[in-house]
Amino acid sequence: MPTGPNLFTRLHSSLGELIAATEPGERLPTEPKLAEMLGVSRATLREAMRTFETQGLIQRRQGVGTFVVRPAGVMETGLELLESIESMAERGGLSVRMGNYEMKPRKADPRETELLKGAGVLELSRVIETQDRPIAYLVDVLPENLLDETEIQREFSGSVLDLLLKRGQPLVSGASTEILATAVETEVARALRIQRGDVVLHFKSTVYALDGSVVDLSRSYFLPGYFRFSVMRRVEARRFDYPVKKS
Repeated sequence: MPTGPNLFTRLHSSLGELIAATEPGERLPTEPKLAEMLGVSRATLREAMRTFETQGLIQRRQGVGTFVVRPAGVMETGLELLESIESMAERGGLSVRMGNYEMKPRKADPRETELLKGAGVLELSRVIETQDRPIAYLVDVLPENLLDETEIQREFSGSVLDLLLKRGQPLVSGASTEILATAVETEVARALRIQRGDVVLHFKSTVYALDGSVVDLSRSYFLPGYFRFSVMRRVEARRFDYPVKKS
């Protein structure tokens, strides 16, 4: 039997063919049966299945089984543009909604105190879904008096950015964002219905108002199969010394 990379390549190909041949909503064979069919251990099978799960092609339900799903579409945007998932989905003709959310006033940690200029913060966490499938988990930490509970209950549909833009105060100017590939911990894995340690796209953003103050510390976790981010890159302007062509 092939080992190492050869085994995983063969397994990935065979599993991909099986998923492609299964109708959305149908359940795959049980893990023991699937491992036997593909000639691998259950541990190796689980590693391969993680790839397809974060691509949005399968969904594992604890105690029920693994089901084939199909993303309704991929949301695309340029990284130079600061916009909400709702705006991305609307532009692409896709439907998303906010699932479970939690609003939690709490004490600020030292970094939050320094950036948000206060001893208390308001933390908003929520899941964004499409076709009843979680595709993103968002956490925003805001100055405690920036939004009140009534305003959130009346206006909030999942995007803090859209809420601030609609309100127009404070005026949001942009964000500094770090982009990572992160192996998720229990909290995020549970929210996205994936396995602890699965890798997702992770954006860590500091959002600024027009006056330079920080109005939001944001953490966003995206299932890669549902999002495509791009950026226009340019060649650095510099001086080139070309050889002189002799006559």
